[in-house]
Amino acid sequence: MPHTALPPAGSDATPRPSPDPRPAVLLLHGLCANPLEMMPLARSLREVGYVVEAPALDGYGVAPPAAAGMAPDVRIHRAERASRAVPPFEDWVRLAAAHFDALAARHGRVAVGGLSMGAVLTLALALERPAAALMLLSTSLHFDGWNVSPWRRLLPLAYVPPLRQWLSFRETPPYGIKNERLREWVAQAMNANQVSAAGADRLPAASLHQASRLIRHVRRRMHEIDAPAVVLHASEDDVSGPRSVLELQRRLGTTPEVHWFHHSYHMLTLDNERGAVTQAARQFLLRQVPVAAPAERFSSPFPSLTSTEDLRHEHHA
Repeated sequence: MPHTALPPAGSDATPRPSPDPRPAVLLLHGLCANPLEMMPLARSLREVGYVVEAPALDGYGVAPPAAAGMAPDVRIHRAERASRAVPPFEDWVRLAAAHFDALAARHGRVAVGGLSMGAVLTLALALERPAAALMLLSTSLHFDGWNVSPWRRLLPLAYVPPLRQWLSFRETPPYGIKNERLREWVAQAMNANQVSAAGADRLPAASLHQASRLIRHVRRRMHEIDAPAVVLHASEDDVSGPRSVLELQRRLGTTPEVHWFHHSYHMLTLDNERGAVTQAARQFLLRQVPVAAPAERFSSPFPSLTSTEDLRHEHHA
């Protein structure tokens, strides 16, 4: 009976590449946002030797604003976004896990970080995969910031089908940004493209419904997470107040390192103290998941920062 000959033992028709000794970092953007908001942190970590991936997660985020000269059919319009079904949060976790597994296969050690709902997704991923360390920025376990409408408590009414399939909520100033010039640029991008580096101009009720399910899932099992973690949060966070940080400190399986920033709002990676934020995250990671040959030169990856930016902030071990 004819058969296909197997290659000799020890041989492989497609040799596998040698493992990369550098540790990897997976960065997860916020809900209805895009990887642009993670780029300052990604650049800073790459400078000291980490391999960094900040993927766009389909069904969870939105496409970034179209670059100048990009074909018109690449633009994502509000009507097109609204017509897309929002997958269950379990699919978001599976997508993140697939990126984690691909990095782990090549690098072994993988740290994970996220911003806003991306921090909650980071915690959900840590329940499924052995993350080497966690970076939790502006974690949104509660929507209780000073700019959240008091009508927020009625939001579960919008989760009832079929309402959640067509309702959406417009983002309002300050868009998580204290820096006035950057806030103006974000507003212009939202008006022109319905999306900016700070996210989409509207949040579908269906996305918020899945986010609420994700939060409940994480809160139920948070005590199981024992990876070393750093929490970075703005004292004036307009979306999620200090209660989210207090819950992380009280319920995580290990006591997190906490940094407070007093001159920014929710979008820590883009706002006034982005240099101090990335510095704190990078130093934490270098301690927990050191690179093979740590770079001692910490040249700033933020040429646009002014010399007057205050890199000081409040740190609690």
